Amino acid sequence: MPFSMNLPSDFTDVWNVRRCTSNSRPILMQSLWMIVASFLFACMGVCVKFAAEFFSTAEIIFYRSVISLLLMFFLVRLRGIPIATPHWRFQLGRSASGFVSLLLYFYALAMLPLATAVTLAYTSPLFLTLYLAWFNKVRLRPGMLGALILGFVGVVLLLHPTFRADQMLGGLIGLGGGMIAGLAYYNVKELGQRGEVEERTVFYFSLFSTVASAIWMSFFEFHRINLHGGLLLLGVAGFGTLAQLTMTRAYKRGRTLMAASLAYSTVIFASIFGMLLWQEALSFGAWLAIALIVASGIVATIFSRANPAEQD
Repeated sequence: MPFSMNLPSDFTDVWNVRRCTSNSRPILMQSLWMIVASFLFACMGVCVKFAAEFFSTAEIIFYRSVISLLLMFFLVRLRGIPIATPHWRFQLGRSASGFVSLLLYFYALAMLPLATAVTLAYTSPLFLTLYLAWFNKVRLRPGMLGALILGFVGVVLLLHPTFRADQMLGGLIGLGGGMIAGLAYYNVKELGQRGEVEERTVFYFSLFSTVASAIWMSFFEFHRINLHGGLLLLGVAGFGTLAQLTMTRAYKRGRTLMAASLAYSTVIFASIFGMLLWQEALSFGAWLAIALIVASGIVATIFSRANPAEQD
């Protein structure tokens, strides 16, 4: 459009630009809540790693889940949401897969360097893409296919030869956790498309995890809770709950794509904590593998939201 000396029109254009800029700032700030969530998730991982010295993985999950269950029951009742669900099959699939992935993730945290365990957990978007392509008959575009190949090259590089022999089992457990977490997210996506209430989904997941971890815990020695152990368990539940709340805020009020990309900052925080608390020194190959997995996850997120209907 040619330049115009019409002052009212120019003033209106400037006002519109300023209004759009000012409106984008709150959205950006809401998306940055994901960095807070990532920091809290990393703090939860630290507490899990320390708590694993005193409690079994089943015990850690039980105490985390039962606190979450009480909070979600209160929230569901407060908002008048019916407990009964018409989508119980997907709820069961989401809860079971979510519990198993959480179990494997906590096992991996106890067996591996913190940054490595967290990175393997973040392979879930790669597996989610494969599940969507398989179950929903979605054709993978070249960009998405390239992201998947890049990610799995990173996985292979991370598992071998950077792992020592005594860490290979933990690496496979962590990778299995990421794979099953992708299945859990697939069920969450299906529930969302069917109009299921989010609070009810979290409630059923917490309920299933509480019952399943209580049963699993019965096969192990029960450990008494002293002050030190209690604080660690409280940290696991507290940081985990706060992370879920801030993550929900980031996704609901910020830009989804930006929030999903910033979620990978958990790997950075985990790396820092690992070096400070356990003097974990990763090799160049391990850092390269982590970079490939993170990059592929971000690229997969970008291409998965290429549909205009899903744009922010």
